[in-house]
Amino acid sequence: MTENLELRFRNSENRMSTLSIPEPAHTLTAEQLEMTMNTIIEENVFTSSGGDLTTIVDARIVTRTVEPLFEANNEQ
Repeated sequence: MTENLELRFRNSENRMSTLSIPEPAHTLTAEQLEMTMNTIIEENVFTSSGGDLTTIVDARIVTRTVEPLFEANNEQ
């Protein structure tokens, strides 16, 4: 199972833009995330194909589980 922290923003074209951070610390608080996201916007740290990030949408943890069903034996 893998986890990513997704920081989601709206950009200048009002389109969704997502920053994905693998294996985030579980000690992060909502307040810390909001402060960081505000800093990203204020300091114009990132831009997207739709322009500058302008508005915070949300922050979320996305968990992904992969269950292999079979694996080909490719030994030669």
